[in-house]
Amino acid sequence: MKYLKGAEERRASAYMEQAALIASAATCTRARCGSIIVKNNHVIGAGFNSPPGEFESHRYCDKEKQTYEEKITDKTCCIHAEQRAIMDALHTNPNELTGARIYFTRVDAHGHILKSGKPYCTICSKMSLDVGLAEFVLWHENGICVYDTQEYDQLSHEFSK
Repeated sequence: MKYLKGAEERRASAYMEQAALIASAATCTRARCGSIIVKNNHVIGAGFNSPPGEFESHRYCDKEKQTYEEKITDKTCCIHAEQRAIMDALHTNPNELTGARIYFTRVDAHGHILKSGKPYCTICSKMSLDVGLAEFVLWHENGICVYDTQEYDQLSHEFSK
């Protein structure tokens, strides 16, 4: 992993702001997340978290995560923002995913970016690896951090609360 500096950090900050705008469309009542996928300074996919398809009634956002059965590993009601961004890119730019970079952020009720914690989502890390994304970007308290997707996946598998 590496923290970005200078012009590269300013460019990544602009991409994070784009992901934050996407997050404002999220319909999850628990968290508002957004992702964009960028290759050669061009956004090739975007997504926000929401229940699957047109199934707003298929919502479990109000259910506490501790109440799920242990066998349920994804304790959200929603398709993740990263998953939607990947599906969007597969639909619109399928030949551009290999080597691309995915940016992820959460926003508060006012659309302000919330700093990310450590990598933890193995669902998104595995999907990113599978489609050939090269890097995963999070904005931590210490700055904008780029992870090699394999490193992100490994850290996600090692995560524990």
